[in-house]
Amino acid sequence: MDHLLPHIHQIVTLSKEQRTIALQNEYWIGYTRAQEALSRMEELLNYPKKIRMPNMLLISPTNNGKSMIVEKFRRKHLPYTSENEDHEVIPVLTVQMPSNPSVRRFYSTMLDALGAPIAYSTTAQYESIAIKLMKVTEVKILIVDELHNLLAGNNNVQREFLNVLRFIGNTMKIPIVGVGIKDAYLAIRSDDQLENRFEPFILPLWKNDNEFSKLLKSIAMVLPLQKPSSLLDSEVRSIILSRSEGTIGEIMTLLTRAACEAIISGQEFIDQAILERTKYNSPSERRRLYESMIN
Repeated sequence: MDHLLPHIHQIVTLSKEQRTIALQNEYWIGYTRAQEALSRMEELLNYPKKIRMPNMLLISPTNNGKSMIVEKFRRKHLPYTSENEDHEVIPVLTVQMPSNPSVRRFYSTMLDALGAPIAYSTTAQYESIAIKLMKVTEVKILIVDELHNLLAGNNNVQREFLNVLRFIGNTMKIPIVGVGIKDAYLAIRSDDQLENRFEPFILPLWKNDNEFSKLLKSIAMVLPLQKPSSLLDSEVRSIILSRSEGTIGEIMTLLTRAACEAIISGQEFIDQAILERTKYNSPSERRRLYESMIN
């Protein structure tokens, strides 16, 4: 089983049913760009406090690995009890921009993440308590996921939110990491001061290059198949890239389903034939299917 990582060896010995279930687990694939994003976030976490803190804008198309990177970073820096055991320390505070953005809902989300889901009567109270709790819990970095939801609000709401982000950064003297699709950059770009502070970090769509080969090699090592797959074959690579449309989430979905097909059929490896009979629709195919159903 040299084609697999050591911790996958025991999974290969399980029954077909158990292995297909195990394939539904999430696996961290440490490709180059993801590792670079984690390294940059690590630098920001340990950045010395100053008046103008640097920020980061993690941008990529939908389903291209943003959330996995954020979760990997969060799990590395989980909350812990302070040395004198009198309070909880939350080095990485992760919140999500509400789908229907309002400053009060945003601060309420922050209080939930800080372990204080309490209702207040005014936005000013929410803000005051959120800042106090961030100081008490020694938050070192704030991550705002789905930042593009900011554009769901009108211009006044957008300006108010951008002022909130600037206020938190200036008051706490901590870096802020915004996460979202390209619209997140459009939101930040509308404020010159914030645009200068937020450095874009882009996770592009995958191309048929050396990095893609390295990605496929890494994925092959976590699929619990008894035989080595032919993922690096030029035709197989082209099929994977074409059907997945270049996002890592779709690549993983396609290869997971192909691995299930290989296990159930008894072939125990992925090749062109397995890929071609794997039941999977690309994002574009799914959209066309939905549109035909609506019409």
